[in-house]
Amino acid sequence: MARVGAAGGLALCGAVGGLLAAAVVVPVAVGAGVVGNATAETFTELPPPPREEPLPELTRILDKNGTKIAQFYYQNRRSIPIGQVSRAMRNAIIAIEDARFYEHAGLDVKGTLRALVANAQAGGIKQGGSSLTQQLVKNILVNRAESERDRDSARVQSIRRKLAELRYALSLEKIYTKDEILERYLNIAYFGAGAFGVQAAAQRFFGVDAARLTLVQGATLAGAVRTPYWTDPSIGKEQQARLLERRNLVLERMEQLRMASPQEVARAKAAPLGLRMQAEGGGCGASRYPYFCAYVQAEMLTSPAFGYTEADRERRLQRGGLTLRTTLDPIAQQAAERAIAARVSPKDTEVAAEAMIQPGTGQIRALAASKHYGRNPSRATSINLPADREHGGGMGFQAGSTFKIFTLATALAKGWRFGQGFNTPGAYVPSQGFTNCAGDKVNAPNATIYNASGEGQGGPYSLELGTWKSSNIFYMMLERDVGLCDVVKTARALGVKRADGGPLAEVPTFTLGVNEMDPLTVAAAYATFGARGRYCRPIAITEIIERDGRKVSVPPSCSQAIEKPVADAVNRVLSGVFTQGTMRGQSIGRPAAGKTGTNNSYTSAWFAGYTPDLAAAVSVGDIRGSYKYPLTGVQIGDSYYGSVQGASLPGPIWVDSMQEALRETAATAFVAPDMWRFGGGYTPGLKELIKAQERKERRRERRAREREEFGDYPGYEDYGDYFDNPDPRGTPDSRDTRGNPDNRDDAGNAGRW
Repeated sequence: MARVGAAGGLALCGAVGGLLAAAVVVPVAVGAGVVGNATAETFTELPPPPREEPLPELTRILDKNGTKIAQFYYQNRRSIPIGQVSRAMRNAIIAIEDARFYEHAGLDVKGTLRALVANAQAGGIKQGGSSLTQQLVKNILVNRAESERDRDSARVQSIRRKLAELRYALSLEKIYTKDEILERYLNIAYFGAGAFGVQAAAQRFFGVDAARLTLVQGATLAGAVRTPYWTDPSIGKEQQARLLERRNLVLERMEQLRMASPQEVARAKAAPLGLRMQAEGGGCGASRYPYFCAYVQAEMLTSPAFGYTEADRERRLQRGGLTLRTTLDPIAQQAAERAIAARVSPKDTEVAAEAMIQPGTGQIRALAASKHYGRNPSRATSINLPADREHGGGMGFQAGSTFKIFTLATALAKGWRFGQGFNTPGAYVPSQGFTNCAGDKVNAPNATIYNASGEGQGGPYSLELGTWKSSNIFYMMLERDVGLCDVVKTARALGVKRADGGPLAEVPTFTLGVNEMDPLTVAAAYATFGARGRYCRPIAITEIIERDGRKVSVPPSCSQAIEKPVADAVNRVLSGVFTQGTMRGQSIGRPAAGKTGTNNSYTSAWFAGYTPDLAAAVSVGDIRGSYKYPLTGVQIGDSYYGSVQGASLPGPIWVDSMQEALRETAATAFVAPDMWRFGGGYTPGLKELIKAQERKERRRERRAREREEFGDYPGYEDYGDYFDNPDPRGTPDSRDTRGNPDNRDDAGNAGRW
């Protein structure tokens, strides 16, 4: 009867993947001496151990301080040495899977027969039939399989397959110590709930490292490894009940083997599972900083440094066990996120995006957007809004008057001086003087350019005044004077390319920002001036740490794109945007320079600015399509906007984020420009205009004082004209009705074309 019971147990265990048929038949036959020469050679002439491919391990992404912000994996695994696994965990796995592990040489005949009888009597799997070494071999063969078909073949239960595993197991025992075999097994085994290896399992099930696993926790994981899907606690209560039963079996076995005292086992069996299931946290959707994570992921998948083909790069990302130290600054990142969230809701169809970058290194400090990141289009977006299409972004938005900086830099490099300018007309037709870099004339005789809001005001504008007031006509004339192609070359030297990867549109309105851009590209270009003309390609990864601990530094890629004196001169002009131009009244409390940008028909709005320590660009547009849905008459966040301009929404986001991001950074001043080279310019009629404006300002101040002093007197309003202009003949001030740039709302309108 015992023989019949053993046969029944063999059939049962074979059906559920437990006991190996070959482990009973072959060793007994060998021991009885009834096998032929071929069978004997099977165990005397062993093959080399199975080839071990590197285990798929998770890739970790760290911020600049070394804190993990994301991870990628094909299998959630982090291999650790045996010394980092608690003694309780080691004892538990040996007790339930291979009690004679330290006694046999890879094949435990006695243990196999005992497991056969125990499992048959229990009517299920109570003890393992294969040694840990045999189980390790099977896992190695599955791991190195190139296809699902190969993996299924490695798992199939057959005499031939089991004989091969036995021979491999004996070979492994010859080259590895027992602790080395146990270490390999604990790192390769699957424990359920997406956790491969004991470290990932300890983190996933209990939120602790493997070194801190207790008796209860170790027994739980040891109980899960035999049937990880059947006892997966992340599925539901039924699976958790099975896991509890398996845990208690492990504890009983540990008591039988005197690995734990009866009192310890009793207390452990009375305790609940104590699960503290942790999120798997794979991919950018699970990252706290998803837009930056998506940029890093795209860098890995597109850079030849991570593999010759995209398939190689993806395999390395998912399986390589890399640690990537990145440039992300949590302070800057959270500052950008808070500034955006304070003004733009994730539910809005209008989206705000911001990129922050360090001048002189190109290190990306923050990438943020108002939309949640994810795959559900009704609640989130999978478009990396602060970045270009190459890094998961979209088509971008027209950059508007932020492009005037390239014309300004070109003019100063070609000898223009502060104070130099034109007497501009009220409207401008670019009918001649524009040639692209291919040598083709690209004039637009059918286009008419106006200043902001379609105003037809002309008059004298210098470099400074034309920039501060963002005069479109002045900048069209300046671009024609210095050469369209040279302006395009300046932009390209500063890394400017369209967000969609297409060629730049080299047209007369290039300086007015007709090309669609992404915030990171614009921020990197502006950072060049904060670094005194040193352009650095945006960089997100500073160090790659291989799974074996080898470190590879990723240096910045920089070049002197603009002369230092020219950059200093640009900084002086753009600093005035905060004191006398479109951002007047908005300040970050330290030296800064920047430019607003509002596009034709209010299709999008921008602000880009910088200090010597940090640069940032903010864009706002409708995610459904900027041309179809202009930023007019819109409710964004808690505010209503008749029209969104660069200074009304992107500007305040930039100010708040920069103040917060730089709160722990000492202020750095810009280098003063070389006035011998850049001073002394002349603009016809500008001096006279300025004097007239000063007289008007004095008149306004005088009338304000008179109102305060005489406003309560009866009949004051009847004499208002006298107080305003006591000379009945009329002064030059009262007779001056010529339009001028001060008659419009600078902050509201500048930057639009």
